[in-house]
Amino acid sequence: MSGNEKPSTRSSSAQNGHGRTRSGPPVAEATDITKRYGPTVALDQARITVRSGETHALVGRNGAGKSTLVSILTGLQSADSGQIRFSGQAAPRLSDRDAWRQRVACVYQKSTIIPQLTVAENLLLNRYDRGRGGLISWRSSRRRARDLLAAWSVDVDVDARAGDLSVEQRQFVEIARALSFGARFIILDEPTAQLDAGAIARLFDHIRDLQTQGVTFLFISHHLQEIYEICDMVTVFRDARHIVTAPVAELPRDELVAAMTGEATTLEAPRSRTAPAGQADVVLDVAALSLDGVYEDVSFQVRSGEIVGLAGSGGSGRTELAETIVGLRAPLAGTVTVGGRHPRPGHVGAALASGVGFVPQDRHHQGLVAGMSIADNATMTIPERLGSAGFLSTRRRDAVANTLIDDLAIKTPGPDLPVSGLSGGNQQKVVMARALANDPRVLVLITPTAGVDVRSKEFLLDKVDEVAGTGTGVVVASDELDDLRICDRVLVIVRGRIVADMPSGWRDHDIVAAMEGLTVDASDPALG
Repeated sequence: MSGNEKPSTRSSSAQNGHGRTRSGPPVAEATDITKRYGPTVALDQARITVRSGETHALVGRNGAGKSTLVSILTGLQSADSGQIRFSGQAAPRLSDRDAWRQRVACVYQKSTIIPQLTVAENLLLNRYDRGRGGLISWRSSRRRARDLLAAWSVDVDVDARAGDLSVEQRQFVEIARALSFGARFIILDEPTAQLDAGAIARLFDHIRDLQTQGVTFLFISHHLQEIYEICDMVTVFRDARHIVTAPVAELPRDELVAAMTGEATTLEAPRSRTAPAGQADVVLDVAALSLDGVYEDVSFQVRSGEIVGLAGSGGSGRTELAETIVGLRAPLAGTVTVGGRHPRPGHVGAALASGVGFVPQDRHHQGLVAGMSIADNATMTIPERLGSAGFLSTRRRDAVANTLIDDLAIKTPGPDLPVSGLSGGNQQKVVMARALANDPRVLVLITPTAGVDVRSKEFLLDKVDEVAGTGTGVVVASDELDDLRICDRVLVIVRGRIVADMPSGWRDHDIVAAMEGLTVDASDPALG
């Protein structure tokens, strides 16, 4: 399936994957939805049809348009063009929130339950039963909450503090709350991201039970194996467009991955790079590292001049693992060794002192101080080189900053310009400059090209390649395939465990399958 293909017209009949025929209008239908944010096209004539009683998967890589479609389907924003219909009727006005709640609800990965309130208070917020004089009748409200949970088979104490519930229990309460408004179409956004295997099995049983009671689900997940376990139909988005809709049972796994990536068997041209020799010094040794509930017993090494990728979807643990290496998180167990030194766990300063450079995931909240100059931002990790006895030499600071500005081609009239005055690409270069200012032995990058233009992306990746060429070991934690192409090998992480070690030359198809929890093997009979 090529990258410039037309969206597929493959079967989207009124049947689910188990062959049950659907009648009547779709529970939800989005037709020719287009949404732009300035020059960015978030959705381009996208469409989806969800029929009564089915569990319909919506899948696609980051940036495919899934989140934008969900916000439009739930009435949080309007489309620039196109139409939304529920059970054959046009969607309500955006201002009529009650009408939207009666038609659709979304249970997000990040819970909207208020932890300080009880389960009953969360279920009936602003809808409490009232007695004489208009006062809230807590006895009646608790009884109604118990009846509501019982009706939807949710076994939770209505008097329990919501903050004391497990993630699984909070999800069940949110589903029951959505159903209490009358909605029978529920969107589940990454519902398994924080659940263990047992909780996932119970969630799926609950979904199947609710299906028999006429509830319809739109299921969004990065774990494609789950699509084959629980969903009847699947719709794939790529690059803001609808690509294919088909019964899950009729869509082989390799075709699903190909639809998401836009390629099936072609090999991406590798970047010209020579991997370091096998006898090169180990500059980073991660041994049996664990972080409670995030990743477990992770071990790997990075050699001098080697670029190692940590690939994984949202909730895989790749970001948290990278943040542990740089001291932003303290592990439950295991060790991190940098150039023979053991920096104190959970201490960024100790990691920097041992020779770690770091580009965080979010430059706005973690990487830059917006009100400070380029010079101050770029040199804040090396104060000992800029003065003595607590005094900073602006001359030294500007000299170092100017060298970094030239080295990273930062477009600025001078080092004193506030970093907030730069474009996104140049801001990211400042973050990179700071990471390189202390000549690190190990450079850790988390989604290093997020939110930058194509030219800045190419420049930054070339710079990483150049830095590795000087003997620095590099770790790139990302789910962006372009970020991972520069790597000598890629460690794929799924649910906190390394499941694959892929040498350079991998296909998009194979690495995405591994990241999404699938093993695409032509000998697998499940591939059809």
